[in-house]
Amino acid sequence: MAEVIANTAHYVRKIAPTILDEVEKWQYVYGIGAAVPASGIYRCTGCGDEITSNKGDKFPPQNRHQHANSSVPVQWQLIVKTQTKG
Repeated sequence: MAEVIANTAHYVRKIAPTILDEVEKWQYVYGIGAAVPASGIYRCTGCGDEITSNKGDKFPPQNRHQHANSSVPVQWQLIVKTQTKG
């Protein structure tokens, strides 16, 4: 789970996405090789591991993230959106 300390917690802002596009970015799960919709921290829904990814990049291929139980799918869900320029 992503963590912050008291001295850096003020950099994290809770939001309530209001437009459909933003809501979908948070609720949708993305598969291996899919394009990253927003820069941020993503959690694997199968095992809980977290990665950071940049908008427009692709999520890691199967050989970069594997589960001990191959029947558990590798899927990524946005948990922290980061502010980037570019």
